[in-house]
Amino acid sequence: MRSFARHATAFALLFIPATFFASISFADRAAFLVDLAARLHRYGTTAQRLEGAIIAVSRKLHVDCEPWSNPTGMILTFNDPSRPEETEITRVLRLPVGDTDLHRLAETDRIAEEVMAGTLDLRQAHEQMSALDRPPTRPWRIMQVLGYGLAALAVAGLLRLPWMDIAVAGFNGLIIGALSDYATHRPRLREATEAVAAMLAGLITALVASLIAPLNQNTVIIASLIVLLPGLALTNAVNELTSQHLASGTARFAGAVTTVLKLTVGAVIALYITNLLGLEPWVHASRPQPAWVETCSLVLAAFAFAVLFRASRRDYPLVMLAAASGYLIARYAGESLGSPSGIFLAALLLTAAGNAYARWWKRPGAIIRLPGIILLVPGSTSLRGLLSMIQQQDAVVGQDALLAVLNVLLALVAGLLFGNLLLPPGRNL
Repeated sequence: MRSFARHATAFALLFIPATFFASISFADRAAFLVDLAARLHRYGTTAQRLEGAIIAVSRKLHVDCEPWSNPTGMILTFNDPSRPEETEITRVLRLPVGDTDLHRLAETDRIAEEVMAGTLDLRQAHEQMSALDRPPTRPWRIMQVLGYGLAALAVAGLLRLPWMDIAVAGFNGLIIGALSDYATHRPRLREATEAVAAMLAGLITALVASLIAPLNQNTVIIASLIVLLPGLALTNAVNELTSQHLASGTARFAGAVTTVLKLTVGAVIALYITNLLGLEPWVHASRPQPAWVETCSLVLAAFAFAVLFRASRRDYPLVMLAAASGYLIARYAGESLGSPSGIFLAALLLTAAGNAYARWWKRPGAIIRLPGIILLVPGSTSLRGLLSMIQQQDAVVGQDALLAVLNVLLALVAGLLFGNLLLPPGRNL
């Protein structure tokens, strides 16, 4: 039934006269586009996809639009094609850095499609988009905090760390999730969230390693901070640069590097405090877990990222399948062809799968694409390299880490680019 409705809507769209949207005031059409662009930005859409989506919608609404997007703002210029010299409107928007929200992204995409099809007027569209701004409920916030803990626990399990390491990482993740929730409406704390979170994770890990049992210290700290690591931001930045969105890509890359620096500063402060207290953490490199622990951890990680990406409940199975598929393809292909080749193949196939989903189900391909690469991004590698370089005071260690990050980024971006060539996206999101 839904498939029939989608085809009927697409068929009807072919016969909507140009005067249908021309009868709506130019100011109302421009205001809708501004609201739509701001929401796509807020829900984590990259510059090239956001600008492409806004241009596509503006054409259907018979508005000439020139968008320019960067991670912290947008400039939108509108003209009425029938009166280009009389109706120019320019809007400059200062926006916070977007965060992935798959449910709201999918709903916003649906609303835009229905507006373009003529089945939803602009007043109804504004009402439905405004309904997405409902403040989060207490159970939803609790689930987000639990998502941090589950993600840290699962990543530690994927690395086959000892049970004590897994437990400490999971506990640290819960603390960091609670801190992130607490900082949401406190601007000063929000600016320092990454540094404070890394300091707490480092202190707890060092105390446990000093007083209770030896740990894989750096690995536990990194697993604890997994949700805050900017691996996805780094990948999006390089992707924007390759698509010639140089200003946005450079700004996003600088933001990701700054996040890594803040995390490193927090962790180093924690280790320095431990040293001042005269504590000596026991560091023991051990990966003793059997294969079934990794399997269970992968399922748990997929569920945690479905929660953290704020997917609709009906999309949980799809998001979890995408996350698990990306990890498994990268791992087993990497064992045969080498790690970069495995990452490239996973990114290529998941990008093509996301494009196919967008093409045939008329929903954002990001529902598959983003979860599919989240366990492949190089955030943990960058933090580990910087931590090791500072601890050992050895620039060679930093160079090796930089090379590892570069290899992962190149493989991911190549997979994204060739995935779009293998099956071109039918839509921008």
